[in-house]
Amino acid sequence: MERAEKRELVTTLSTVFKNAGVIVVAHNKGITVSQMNDLRSRMRKAGAAVKVAKNRLAMLALDGTEIAGIKGLFKGPTMIAYSSDPVTAPKIVSEFAKGNEKLVVLGGALGKSTLDASGVKELAELPSLDQLRGKLVGLLQTPATRIAGVLQAPAGQLARVFNAYATKDSAA
Repeated sequence: MERAEKRELVTTLSTVFKNAGVIVVAHNKGITVSQMNDLRSRMRKAGAAVKVAKNRLAMLALDGTEIAGIKGLFKGPTMIAYSSDPVTAPKIVSEFAKGNEKLVVLGGALGKSTLDASGVKELAELPSLDQLRGKLVGLLQTPATRIAGVLQAPAGQLARVFNAYATKDSAA
């Protein structure tokens, strides 16, 4: 790689580090080219991306960013997965790591905060933004009668209790 290409890569990575919603750093030693292409295609379909870069260049790109704290993760053969959605990249990388033990998640960053491997795993277990939006739309579309029934249930129970007391007093 020539100096100009290295500068361009550092600039690209710096932009990624500044703009991505989440970044996942993982060891990729022993992963074949076909496995890496499979991971890349999965990430691409979900709107995320994977980059493999020299650690030195990645650390240069981290300088001046809010997530410079993840520099310690760049030891050995590493790859960077990122997405704008905070759940997509961790979810896909974690699923891929379950089927391929050579991919080891080291940690990452979510916004300004750094994550360890367990933090990335917890992010992967969250529902995606599309799933959350679907649940919200489902909640908003529940019939008004069902909501009214839920709201009127306590009042109906109180009325039955008062009626029971009234009939008890009149029967005595």
